[in-house]
Amino acid sequence: MASFVTEVLASSGKLEKEDLSSKISKMSRKVEDTKDKVCDMMNKRYSDFLPSLQSSETLMGHVDEVSKEMEGLKNCIENEVFSCFNIVVAVPVSQFHNAMEEFNKALLEKKYVDAANLLEKVQRDSPQNLKLSVDSLKSSQLPLLSALSSELTVQRENLVYHLGDEWRRLVIWTLPSSKEPAGLKSFLKVELKLSVSCSKDSEPRPLALLCNVLKAMAIQGELHNKIKLFSQVLLKNMLKPLVMYPSLSTTVIEQQEEGIVLALQCLEETHKERSTPAQVYSKLLLVLYTLHSHLLGTVLLPVSCSTCFWEKSILSWLTLSMILGELIWEDISQCIIHECLLYSIPTNSSQLEKYSTVIKETEEFEKSLKEMEYLQGDSTDLLKYARDVNCHFASKKCRDVIVAARTLMTSKMHNTVKITPDSRLCLPKLPASGLDKKKENCKEEVTMENSKQLSAWSLCLPACRISESVQQLMELALSTLCEAVGSSTQCALQLFFTVRNIFQLFYDVVPTYHKENLLRFPHLAAIQHNNCMYLAHYLLTLGHHFRAHLPEPLCEGVATFVDMVPGFRKLGAQCFLAQLNVQRAELLERLSTAHKFCNLDDGENYIAASKAVRQVIHQLKQLGTVWQEVLPVTIYCKAMGNLLNTAIAEIISKIMMLEDISSEDGEHLHTLCQTITEEGPLVFTPLAEENKNEKYQEEVSLYVKKWSMFKELVIVLRANLQEIVDRWADAKGPLAMEFTSSEVKSLIRALFQNTERRAVALTKIK
Repeated sequence: MASFVTEVLASSGKLEKEDLSSKISKMSRKVEDTKDKVCDMMNKRYSDFLPSLQSSETLMGHVDEVSKEMEGLKNCIENEVFSCFNIVVAVPVSQFHNAMEEFNKALLEKKYVDAANLLEKVQRDSPQNLKLSVDSLKSSQLPLLSALSSELTVQRENLVYHLGDEWRRLVIWTLPSSKEPAGLKSFLKVELKLSVSCSKDSEPRPLALLCNVLKAMAIQGELHNKIKLFSQVLLKNMLKPLVMYPSLSTTVIEQQEEGIVLALQCLEETHKERSTPAQVYSKLLLVLYTLHSHLLGTVLLPVSCSTCFWEKSILSWLTLSMILGELIWEDISQCIIHECLLYSIPTNSSQLEKYSTVIKETEEFEKSLKEMEYLQGDSTDLLKYARDVNCHFASKKCRDVIVAARTLMTSKMHNTVKITPDSRLCLPKLPASGLDKKKENCKEEVTMENSKQLSAWSLCLPACRISESVQQLMELALSTLCEAVGSSTQCALQLFFTVRNIFQLFYDVVPTYHKENLLRFPHLAAIQHNNCMYLAHYLLTLGHHFRAHLPEPLCEGVATFVDMVPGFRKLGAQCFLAQLNVQRAELLERLSTAHKFCNLDDGENYIAASKAVRQVIHQLKQLGTVWQEVLPVTIYCKAMGNLLNTAIAEIISKIMMLEDISSEDGEHLHTLCQTITEEGPLVFTPLAEENKNEKYQEEVSLYVKKWSMFKELVIVLRANLQEIVDRWADAKGPLAMEFTSSEVKSLIRALFQNTERRAVALTKIK
């Protein structure tokens, strides 16, 4: 045990010794490293840093010496510059001062052109020279430049003020109050006075000062604004009123030693709504000539002075007439076009030849304006408008025609005229064309002729009544097509298609505009039917009548209205059928109050049925009166027959539905039906003369499909069994022609009691 402890201790001591020696060796190495670092640091501090510090301090000393030398040199330079500046600036400043004195003297003597030129010269030269002389100096050290600039601005504004004041004194407008409504009376107060100034010897020197003012304004660049404002006032208060009011004219009053006055005055009252082009041109030329001779044509402006507001390249000099013309021409030409030339365009092609006078007057008007230099170009919108008279004539004619047509379409339809088979449109006699001459030559060669000729009334309209407005509409279309004959191709095309547009407008407008009345009033529906058929009838041949006399391509087959015929026929038929449906519904509604014609032995039921029948007859008679001589006879009879057939068919169906008809009921039914058979034909009164209506009343069966059937029913209602069997006649009698065997058997069962005789009779109905 002791030996084991000894070994452990010995072992532990040995280990501690070994660890201690390793630590000592490491510490020694660290000590050596630290010594090396301290040596390096000491070397850097005392061997490297101190020499650099000493050199830096030496350099700093040199820098301070150089700075002191530079500061001294700077002071020397500034002293030298200021001494030189006093000499350099003195000359331009002296020139500026002298120029300002001359400027003020010229301004006092009203030599505005000289003043403006001096100001422009000072503004152009002196400030630039001064700026170049002192460009290197600070503005804070030299306020002279800003002072001179301010002085220039003040003097320029002073000149502009004096020029404006002289302008207001020399060009004086007298205008109506802005609160006063614009009109002829207000323009009578308008005056323009151009004042003059007198020289020292009191001899009049017309407008010399005004010309001086205008040239000075041009030099200062203020002229354009003044002329622009002047042109606006001139247009609004003098030129445009002269165009718009035919009773207005201009008077020129020359007042000695005062000036010239342009004033508007009223001539004798005229009923003309518009002035003629010649009148307008003469009034405008008087105003423009006066302005040119006393103001605008007397001032010549150099190009250099006007380039700020005039962008056109002009050879040398520019007059105020050119400026004013450029400002007012577009507005005044449009005013002349819309207020004068537009209304001078002829409404008839026969007057087109006379319009060459207006074209010549327009050319002379523009020629005069060019001589006064108001116009510079060769062609203007005004002259182009006057020369395009054919196009404008067609457009105006088409517009007027469409307006007139729409007025006719929206007028009252019930004002009618009677059309008879021998009625004809007043077709104009057109000049013979080459095609017509060829046809005439061919007719001479043809010898064969058909022995059977059509009646003179073939393809003629039946007698009826149409709206007066529709007849006028057709006459309007004819007159428009006559205008197209002999016109230019473009004009003829416009006029022809305007006529087509008239009929298309009728097709669209009339059914819509009169929609409620066409359904409410049977009379109007019948008239609309006739109107459509009337138009369709003449549209068939209208294009053929004019085609050969129209220019190409109309004469090659384009000029036709045939394609519109089916539409008009359909439109008229639909309108009348809609009215028939309304009347048919009213008839059925009246018959619905008859309690299905059953139990007529009851007093109330019989009264109701009798009342319904009387109302039906009354309604048909009223319609017959309303449509009398309005509808063509055939259409009248078909319409009345259709309505009467509707009532009869309804009565037959109600009676055939009865399963039991007592003898008393049968008698009552017979009485009611007999009333219809007696009074029904009397509703056919297509003509006003009663004796002529008998023919149509006797032919009721032709127009009422179930008339024979109804008459057989009336007979059966009062007949006995044997009579019924005899009228059946083994399915060969008149009863068999109208009723089937089952229908006859049903009637027998309803009318007669179940007896052996009835059974025998039923067996005979086969």
